[in-house]
Amino acid sequence: MGRRCSVAGCNSSAGLHSFPADLHIRRQWLHALGLEDREFPPRAGVCNLHFTRDCFSNAMEVEMGFSTLLALKSNAVPITVPPARTPPPQRRLVASTSVRFADVACQTDQPITRSCGTQHSMKTHRPPFRSTGGAVSCTDVGGDTSAGRASGPSRKRPRLDLDEEDELSERGSSMIVEDPHDVTYDPLHSLTSTTDVTTEPSSPIHKISKYIVYEKCLLELFEVCPRCGRASSPKTRTMGTFLRVEQNCTHCAFSRTWSSQPIIGSIPAGNLQLTAAVYTSGASFFTLQKIFQAMNLQLYKYTTFRRLARRFVEPAVVYRWRTMQDGALEQLIRQQQNVILAGHMRPDSPGHSAKYGSYTMMDLRKNMIIDLQLVQRNEVAGRCHMEMEGLKRSLALLEERGVTLNSIVTDRHPQIQKFLKETRIKHYCDVWRIEKGLSKKLVLISKNKDCDTLKKWIHSIKNHMYWTAASSTSGPERLAKWTSILNHIRDVHVHEDPAFPQCLHAPRTSRDKSKWLKAGTEAFIKVEKALTNKRILKDVEKMSPHHLTSSLEDFHSSILHFVPKNAIFPFLGTLCRLYLAAMHFNENAGRPQATSSTGELLYRLNLPKSKKGEFSMKPVKVDPTYDYVDELMDLIFEKVSEDPGPYEAEVHKIPIPDDLSAQFEKPDKMEVIASYVSRFNQGLV
Repeated sequence: MGRRCSVAGCNSSAGLHSFPADLHIRRQWLHALGLEDREFPPRAGVCNLHFTRDCFSNAMEVEMGFSTLLALKSNAVPITVPPARTPPPQRRLVASTSVRFADVACQTDQPITRSCGTQHSMKTHRPPFRSTGGAVSCTDVGGDTSAGRASGPSRKRPRLDLDEEDELSERGSSMIVEDPHDVTYDPLHSLTSTTDVTTEPSSPIHKISKYIVYEKCLLELFEVCPRCGRASSPKTRTMGTFLRVEQNCTHCAFSRTWSSQPIIGSIPAGNLQLTAAVYTSGASFFTLQKIFQAMNLQLYKYTTFRRLARRFVEPAVVYRWRTMQDGALEQLIRQQQNVILAGHMRPDSPGHSAKYGSYTMMDLRKNMIIDLQLVQRNEVAGRCHMEMEGLKRSLALLEERGVTLNSIVTDRHPQIQKFLKETRIKHYCDVWRIEKGLSKKLVLISKNKDCDTLKKWIHSIKNHMYWTAASSTSGPERLAKWTSILNHIRDVHVHEDPAFPQCLHAPRTSRDKSKWLKAGTEAFIKVEKALTNKRILKDVEKMSPHHLTSSLEDFHSSILHFVPKNAIFPFLGTLCRLYLAAMHFNENAGRPQATSSTGELLYRLNLPKSKKGEFSMKPVKVDPTYDYVDELMDLIFEKVSEDPGPYEAEVHKIPIPDDLSAQFEKPDKMEVIASYVSRFNQGLV
């Protein structure tokens, strides 16, 4: 006679577990089962029925069919003895609205093992087969929804920690009542649920590791029936990156279904996460499509990408940006009147053909993007008015939120200067933009005949402009310091203006007399005209004494990663990508300088195009972080995917202008083709 469960009233011989060698845990077993006073033979054991699901270390593998024997954890303790059962004289099937079947094997003198699978077949079959534990004759008991009640009580199987959907299907499934000679039915050995059995993941869906799996290697797992061991032909179904494998055995009617991804509502989780990853990282779907095609990876179409982006990703991006912007504006409100901002517009293409203009407002003290406004060309009279419209929208938002400006730094646009003068906002001009325009003029002058000497002074003139802006406190002082450069390049260091009577450097004698310009020469006359231009003097008087706006230019450079100028995006797509660029910049703008293993600061040689061959040292920053991407993923999968309605409502509040083509009547396609005349065959038409 084979081994049986040592618990009184239980005759099961399936899945026996020997008593532990650890005396402390053995006492816990005996106490839990009420067996302290009994003596057991060396081969005594307890079957699976007396353990809960969390006592097994490989319950998931058994449920999914990758293992057949359950393994106990080292600290597992059995449950209380189940109530005694009075078995009926024969097997009966208690049927309900959902019909399920179980494989029940007869007792043998040897322990047996069973494969685990989900059975969906309605057929009754009696083929003998050989299991891994020994040769047995196995019979399936079938039934239909018209079966009558059982004459005896049915045995209740242990509760599994399943999802709500699986628990509902379990309540509507059939249960088997067995005679005294049947092997105890173990739900962890033979799963008969009509739905896929899943457990709560240990981590969120979007944080689970993913792998690239080859189809041939995957289908090898389904080529052999786990019940009868014969060959089967699995079928596959795909939906983008999602794969479903259906295995049906024609010999024993065994069937099961395997899915490569969890399903969120009706959307495969992989499709949604790939869309969110491409969007939030600033990548292009078409570039991804080329990579997938090169690797023969399965991918959904662009229409699916846009649908998922509109439904889940873009609402999450808008919500995340609004939340971050609200926090930044609250900080500005607490600063009261000590707020210094910089604003500038970036067109999506050079020249007068720009379709979009994004106006950025930055807090110069904290180096943080405060606001972004996207203006489409057909919203204003033309490209030159796009920057003005963006500035007005940003100032209106700041006024609505109660932010009081101390001053604002912009470029030298005449319309903007006039507008800010009328609104009585203290306005400064960006020093970098003044220097950039003046440097181009000086370079052109130095290329003329008899003006080679000017090349030696261009760098000094640029530095003098920055020093003038940083060291002056009033407009007249800036003008006096700026015009003093005309005397300095002639080796004259005492000036007539009382605001700046003489140069601040120490007196010194130069050995190279040829570097000084002479009054009345062509080179000096052209330089004097360029440096004392009426518009230049007006802008120098308004040069910003505050922080430079080079960080704003850095942000415009980072926009190219998220919104490249050679790609076309819709209005909302462009706006959301600008928000992503702002999130990335705000998170990484204050990165510290990297250090070596010995603690030394790291630098690298830099050769800017504007330096014309002059190398400079640039500090190496630590690697950027992407915490905003993780936060967006959490938002999409934990909140937006469950109820996208409130988030979509915020997106619908954004005023989206009509496309540029909407102002023209679309002609008939065939008429356009018929009227087409090539420049090469005009004579033949």
